[in-house]
Amino acid sequence: MSVEKIDTLVIGAGQAGVAMSEHLTIEGIPHIVLERARIAERWRSERWDGLVANGPAWHDRFPGMAFEGVDPAAFPGKERVADYFEAYAKHINAPIRCGVNVTLVRRIPHAGGFRVETSDGVIDADHVVAATGPFQRPVLPALVPETAGVFQIHSSGYRNPDQLPEGAVLVVGAGSSGAQIADELQRAGRKVYLSVGPHGRPPRSYRGRDNVWWLGVLGKWNAAAPAPGTEHVTIAVSGARGGETIDFRRLAAEGMTLLGRSQSYDGEVLRFADDLVANVTRGDANYLSVLDEADAYVTRHGLDLPLEPDARRVWPMPASMENPITALDLAEAGITAIVWATGYAVDYGWLQVDVFGADGRPKHHCGVSNEPGLFFLGLPWLSRRGSAFIWGVWHDAKYIADQIAIQRHYRDYHLTASK
Repeated sequence: MSVEKIDTLVIGAGQAGVAMSEHLTIEGIPHIVLERARIAERWRSERWDGLVANGPAWHDRFPGMAFEGVDPAAFPGKERVADYFEAYAKHINAPIRCGVNVTLVRRIPHAGGFRVETSDGVIDADHVVAATGPFQRPVLPALVPETAGVFQIHSSGYRNPDQLPEGAVLVVGAGSSGAQIADELQRAGRKVYLSVGPHGRPPRSYRGRDNVWWLGVLGKWNAAAPAPGTEHVTIAVSGARGGETIDFRRLAAEGMTLLGRSQSYDGEVLRFADDLVANVTRGDANYLSVLDEADAYVTRHGLDLPLEPDARRVWPMPASMENPITALDLAEAGITAIVWATGYAVDYGWLQVDVFGADGRPKHHCGVSNEPGLFFLGLPWLSRRGSAFIWGVWHDAKYIADQIAIQRHYRDYHLTASK
């Protein structure tokens, strides 16, 4: 059996894999990047048609190249983002092999390094970087059975309103994806029900500066770990239509029916937790706290940024919050489709190495696992709040490349000293 050998193998050619390749190249570390489909495939084929980046083009990019032909303050569409990563890979001459699926990674006994089985042969690597990101396996709750007669789809498979049967739509999940899809469906003339769980709700912009700028100057991108109890709290923010603040009270005023978290289904009726008011209220408090911090920053630094009193306007309490619905007969409500915007789980079934906790998540520190030579990149909170974002993954990749270079230095010393 012919076995290819390489110093470092990177698995995945999305934003994490491309960033990793750049820093490995800078360090002079021989490597290849394997991608099961195309570069940035998930941006192209696993997102809805109208998706745009959640940050403006001046911010959500790598330092080495700007978006070509895009206003720096604009939010590029998903195809433009995928094109950007493809162009960046070409710009740095990244050694990416597309159409290669990794089926198994295991430690080579008594020899060091890893044996990697792929659809294109076997590779032995001294170091492996799992850069497949957090969006690996859509989470589709087994709540409403297929026999319920309702069309069901995960947000990763949703493309546009015309894809769904005529009738009302229930969207479950009010993070960025769920809120934007629900808004898109309502604007398309659909009656929309939105199941809202705990969430953060930052302003899209305030006093002439985008949310990403405020997160930067207030030091929030560098938060080292999520606050207790907020590890899985979603963030409702949107770049749609030039960027706008998501406000659930406003969406309700425009006709959307808000619901609490989905809990159970008895064959006809879907039941919801009585937590809608609490969830929306906490989201509002999060929003106002950011405005307070921003105002304090402006005052402290004497910045000439215009006041924005309308930003503190609170929409009236909608009927669906005054009298929350805790039980909904889907047929009576005319609901013919459910969009599950319920996130993703990691799937490392191909990685046969003892580096996972009881929850199935990899054990690591800033991407460095407890298995020498194995690294993770592109996961939320890998090193800080910004880790899952385009610019943040670039900096995490630099750190991991430094760690690989350090280990290579020790190895080279050992080989020289042993002669």
